[in-house]
Amino acid sequence: MHTDEPRPEEPITVAADLTPVIAASTRWLLNAYPPPPGALNRALAEAQARQATTLAAHLRYPTATDVHLLHLLGPGGSDHLDSLTGRPPGSEESDTLWRTWVDETVVSWAAGFLAEPALTARAHLLSQGLDVEGLRRLAAPGDHENEAAVLLRHPDLLEPVAALHRPQLLELLDRKDTAVA
Repeated sequence: MHTDEPRPEEPITVAADLTPVIAASTRWLLNAYPPPPGALNRALAEAQARQATTLAAHLRYPTATDVHLLHLLGPGGSDHLDSLTGRPPGSEESDTLWRTWVDETVVSWAAGFLAEPALTARAHLLSQGLDVEGLRRLAAPGDHENEAAVLLRHPDLLEPVAALHRPQLLELLDRKDTAVA
């Protein structure tokens, strides 16, 4: 008998299934808040953005069912986020396919993590299955990371995006705090 449901002995790799959303959301953040010139700055900023979107995606889609629904329904795209940062609708027509995989909530939560280290630490403690060392650049950035992501970590610049879904993130973290306690 063939079924699409996973058997208990077959673990689902949620991280692999979230790759398109994480990659597109990371790219959106880097386009909206670019790093200073230089390959090292780009790499350090990308690492921080990817860690923030990875944490946000894991919190947003914590189960295999959530991930399957994401793939079935789609993440929503970047149109609203683009309008917040001043990107005119329909610009760069050849550069739009990846934008369909941007998840507004994931980007909003990632922006909150980048702007608020305390929020990052709280979410990181409550996240399950994420490598602690894998989020080091996000949770405890050094001088080089901060210099490379000066726009990407600027609270005032990130506020319009971070504020979009902050209440939902705080509610989720409060529920997880209560469940842990």
